Amino acid sequence: MKKVGFLSFGHWSASPYSQVRSASDALLQSIELAEAVEDLGGDGAYFRVHHFAQQLASPFPLLAAIGARTKRIEIGTAVIDMRYENPLYMVEDAGAADLIARGRLELGISRGSPEQVIDGFRYFGYVPQVGTTDADIAREHTEVFLGALAGAGFAEPNPSPMFPNPPGLLRPEPHAPGLRDRIWWGAGSRATAEWAARQGMNLMSSTLMTEDAGMPFHELQAEQIRLFREAWAAAGHPREPRVSVSRSIFALVDDRDRAYFGRGDQQADQVGHIDAQTRAIFGRSYAAEPDVLVRELAGDTAIAAADTLLLTVPNQLGVEYNAHAIESILRFVAPELGWR
Repeated sequence: MKKVGFLSFGHWSASPYSQVRSASDALLQSIELAEAVEDLGGDGAYFRVHHFAQQLASPFPLLAAIGARTKRIEIGTAVIDMRYENPLYMVEDAGAADLIARGRLELGISRGSPEQVIDGFRYFGYVPQVGTTDADIAREHTEVFLGALAGAGFAEPNPSPMFPNPPGLLRPEPHAPGLRDRIWWGAGSRATAEWAARQGMNLMSSTLMTEDAGMPFHELQAEQIRLFREAWAAAGHPREPRVSVSRSIFALVDDRDRAYFGRGDQQADQVGHIDAQTRAIFGRSYAAEPDVLVRELAGDTAIAAADTLLLTVPNQLGVEYNAHAIESILRFVAPELGWR
């Protein structure tokens, strides 16, 4: 069995063919798609976080709204850029959203991806100290975030508070029990996956890795997953970790599917640069008739190694089409591969 959810970047655009023309459209349709996917038997609704862009950026109001409108599916991010976050304020937001969802929050966090602006985290008030980098900011914020999520008090109470305090040191409230075990790190390399394992975070691996080892993407990603699990076992964590991978997969079952995705583009891995310093490998997309998809996906070793698959969706095509695309995978592909 494998959990199958969706991942949306939440784009909006006033272009003639977009059905998501404003930020309001992107938010409300995200809620509607999560409800539809729950009704279809899907397992998760995940959202990307990008700042300074016409895409979803502030995840917690959206996650809380979906948590209030659904009952079963996991709700999460893939991923929150920790360079931008006040970690203690984030603990409060995440705790509230998780309690509204009754313990269904699954938060993917990371150093982040190439930005729309130069060093955008600086506008949010975070500047690396001399001799450190923006990656150091992300890991420092993550350390504080994870520590506070554990629930131990650390703040000295006011001896004359407005309201009575419980005994001892205080913590951010509301506290969400168990959320610490539902934090994922978006790792773009084998080394960062091993680091995430040592921190006791689940692994979230997408369709991009920031290293090119001269092997097919899915094999490199499967090796990343293997190294993550070995590092987890070596760290002696008491629970079993979870691993997700993301893929663009479309079953061609009607004329709309063939018109949108039937051209055969991006059926091979691509190698390129995501910035001047970083060479990366991008995983292929899948688009074919269901029987062909089953044969192709059976050879994807990273999907086989993961317990969760996130289907990236073209959200600007609208809720009805994206629900159809996800239903096609759940109905025609997942059972044949043993995911259902």
